[in-house]
Amino acid sequence: MTIIFWDIASTVGPWSPNTWKVRYCLNLKKIPYKTESIEYPDIAAHCAKLGFAPSATRVTRGTGTLFYTLPAIHDTATGVHLCDSARIAEYLEAQYPAGPRIFPHDTIGLQIDFHDRMSARLSALWDFVVPAMLPRLAPASQAYYRRTREAAWGVPVEEIAPAGDRFAGEWDKVRAGFAQVAGWYAKMHDEGPFIMGAQASWADFVVGANLMWLNKAWGDDDPKWEAIMQWDDGVWKTLFDALKEYGASD
Repeated sequence: MTIIFWDIASTVGPWSPNTWKVRYCLNLKKIPYKTESIEYPDIAAHCAKLGFAPSATRVTRGTGTLFYTLPAIHDTATGVHLCDSARIAEYLEAQYPAGPRIFPHDTIGLQIDFHDRMSARLSALWDFVVPAMLPRLAPASQAYYRRTREAAWGVPVEEIAPAGDRFAGEWDKVRAGFAQVAGWYAKMHDEGPFIMGAQASWADFVVGANLMWLNKAWGDDDPKWEAIMQWDDGVWKTLFDALKEYGASD
């Protein structure tokens, strides 16, 4: 039994927060898998060829278009093809109940909601990370990435990152968002490093996937990364380090 797991190619290895959530789940449950990396321009044709439905509708300046995204999996044991990280996590939990649970103690509803709430708190991050990822992609993907991000933001990629007087205000929003999420962690358990204590679960994978995204985009020596690792009494560094157990590539 092997899961075929499609990820987005880059020059720095796995980086997408959406695909990292699935990687963490597969490693948590020790499900054998094989990663196949795809360049951005090839994702739609590849997914359509395999029979995946479009993932969602992208709205740009009031116009909606269907599009395909990764992660996607093919379970060779059952024949199932599936995309979207949350749907894949639910499938893995149901199909492979042995071992650690992705959603322990029937917390799936709460943990899926956690994802949406955390994303809202950290929405200011996008402007800092999106332009930093561009040079981490191969030339084949850079043109696609630039075109789609510039259509979404309405400015050249080089102008997305906050600069000058705007930098401090936007970075304060990022700091405040992390502080709110740290407060949730502090209320949920008496011992760490995970939100439910000693056991990693979906909420941790959501946070960890975002941290991995930042690390891949910025690098270990970037002052922004170093700052986040020190915020909130080091809770994010502790979590990031603890999740390395589930971060191995196949």
